[in-house]
Amino acid sequence: MSPLDISLADLIARLDEELPGTDELARVSEARLRAQTLSDLGDQLIDHYVSKAKQVGASWTEIGDAIGVSKQAAQQRHAPGPFERYTNLNRHSIVLAQEAARTHRHDSIGTEHLLLGLLGEPRGLAYEVLVAKAESKQRVRDAIEEALPPAGEKVLRGHIAFRPESKEAIGQARGAAVDLGHDWVGTEHALLGLIRVEESPAAQILRDLGFTSDELHETVRAEIANRLAARGN
Repeated sequence: MSPLDISLADLIARLDEELPGTDELARVSEARLRAQTLSDLGDQLIDHYVSKAKQVGASWTEIGDAIGVSKQAAQQRHAPGPFERYTNLNRHSIVLAQEAARTHRHDSIGTEHLLLGLLGEPRGLAYEVLVAKAESKQRVRDAIEEALPPAGEKVLRGHIAFRPESKEAIGQARGAAVDLGHDWVGTEHALLGLIRVEESPAAQILRDLGFTSDELHETVRAEIANRLAARGN
């Protein structure tokens, strides 16, 4: 049995369908971007189950054996990081931000890429809040695209680093979750983290769309309270 309900033929068919009329070199570039995204998702999948194993008391030696690496390699690669308490939807938004930076051939991930990642995850609360305020997804996307730096000349390979303001926004997202008394970091907290980094491009975009930090904080607090209450009924 295949470990995943997906095949190479599926991936090829989808890429060909989404890029009609393009030449083979353009498809090579797009295939490489999608391969990187699959790799990032695979790493997050392993991280998820490593975290579960640690919660039930597995040692790093046991985890290393399960992965097929040494204890030291497992610990270095899968020790808790800045995204430890991120929800799956929020982790996916980070992958989308990375993909956006690669697609635009940018050599670093800015807050505008993080905002684009949140817009790309329609299941997240951040998406709902953004679209409700702007009254259309396209208006938000246009505002972000306008703020993006010009596309680079070279296709990037390997790791793309976060800019300092992006690292600050990621930290602020965790802080927003703590402020609200939440033990998870969702897309809504990531949105709060972005607007809290006041000099960042994302914060400026959000202000241009009509958001304020205090209003956004109250909106998120109220929406989460409503959802938790609905689950309790």
